[in-house]
Amino acid sequence: MQDQQDHRKLFIGGTWTSPEGAGRLDVFSPATEERVGSVPLASAADADRAVAAARHAFDDTPWPRLDVKERLAAVGRFSAAVSARAEEFVDVLTAEVGLPRASLPAGQIAKTQAVFDAYADIAEDYPWALTRPGSRGRTLRVHRRPVGVVVAIVPWNAPLFISALKLAPALIAGNTVVLKPSEEAPLHAQLLAACAEEAGLPDGVLSVLPAGAAVSERLVRHSGVDKVSFTGSTAVGRRIGAMCAQDLRRCTLELGGKSAALILDDLELTDGVVKSLVMGAMANSGQICAAQARVLVPRARYGETVEALSAAVGALRVGDPEEAGTQIGPVVSERQRTRVEGHVTRAREQGARLVRGGSRAGRDRGWYVEPTLFAEVTPEMAIAREEVFGPVAAVLAYDDEEQAVALANDSAYGLAGAVWSADPERAERVAGRFRSGSVAVNSASPLDPFGPFGGFKQSGLGREGGPEGLDAYIEYQTIVRD
Repeated sequence: MQDQQDHRKLFIGGTWTSPEGAGRLDVFSPATEERVGSVPLASAADADRAVAAARHAFDDTPWPRLDVKERLAAVGRFSAAVSARAEEFVDVLTAEVGLPRASLPAGQIAKTQAVFDAYADIAEDYPWALTRPGSRGRTLRVHRRPVGVVVAIVPWNAPLFISALKLAPALIAGNTVVLKPSEEAPLHAQLLAACAEEAGLPDGVLSVLPAGAAVSERLVRHSGVDKVSFTGSTAVGRRIGAMCAQDLRRCTLELGGKSAALILDDLELTDGVVKSLVMGAMANSGQICAAQARVLVPRARYGETVEALSAAVGALRVGDPEEAGTQIGPVVSERQRTRVEGHVTRAREQGARLVRGGSRAGRDRGWYVEPTLFAEVTPEMAIAREEVFGPVAAVLAYDDEEQAVALANDSAYGLAGAVWSADPERAERVAGRFRSGSVAVNSASPLDPFGPFGGFKQSGLGREGGPEGLDAYIEYQTIVRD
């Protein structure tokens, strides 16, 4: 693995090229703490080259003006190349992110393919141009044009899937893209670049730049960039939004969350339901922006629910992500483990009762956090308000449906959520009262590639997925004819 993943060149403008600078980034396994590869770090000069290549491809080549069917064919070849390398992506994502190998085929890989497939369908019926009557007998032609050069910044927690959420609509719409992977997970992006090369994407349509903070900021501020699409923390998103606003640069920000899973009083707590509730909070070691880490429970059923959740959390198998039975792997880095442990300590200090977990899962190597469950959590506690981004869930009690909805909405975030009930119609009515971008009914999965995903409040601006995800990469142009 190490020899195969030591990259020496950057993919800029459709060509593998030597970096201008000498900086390198080593990548370490979250499970073993051993080095698994490295990539060159892009310099400011490399960033300028990538933007110039994207600018040339957009301004001076046919790409943005091709018939959409031609771009769909190119993106289809790219998708097929990603699919053909599925096993390699599994190897890389297990090594650099610590995602359990057994979860990846039905997780990251299948979901990535679903995004490409969904956008192939959506683009077929998308209204790229409309004719409508204007005032005084005029005719209006309303065209959807690509926004231009896009910088796409992806996080480490679900990097392949989130890359697809940005690349598929951006490229189909006719934009050119500079993809900036996370410093924790740059190896999968080198593999994505190889797929783009195999698919024959025109030169300059996609570049891939592993970069540190200074060069990333240069990309965001670059005068040759028309739009930034960022997925990550609210703190970084706020800064990117401010930088984009200064230059009136378009941006999409998919940010943090503190989502609630609301159990209504008529729900039967079957084993399947309880397991789904637990995985809604703990999947990917809780490192999911839409993790439903606040479980809201009727006070009259609080004890039985905490007991059932505790048993399910305790049954989770924590271990080496390479092993077939592992359900929960490590968190991505030592820094992230320290952050999660700080949240656990503070929750106990503020009076929450530790029901399960809270340790390093008995491991002296790897950045593990044992799946952790807190009870007797009150709304003002930090564990109920702040995004932990680790395998930690908090159970809160409510007295009636009105209070339950108020608790679900008592957050600075509004990304996702879930409502569980024996009556799906009732659950849907309650879900409609959430101030969240997506709410699942009787499921822990609030995201579907055919629907818009994004947040209210501090969970971001704009949407990804569905036709709305294509809207995010276009500008409207109206031609008025007398």
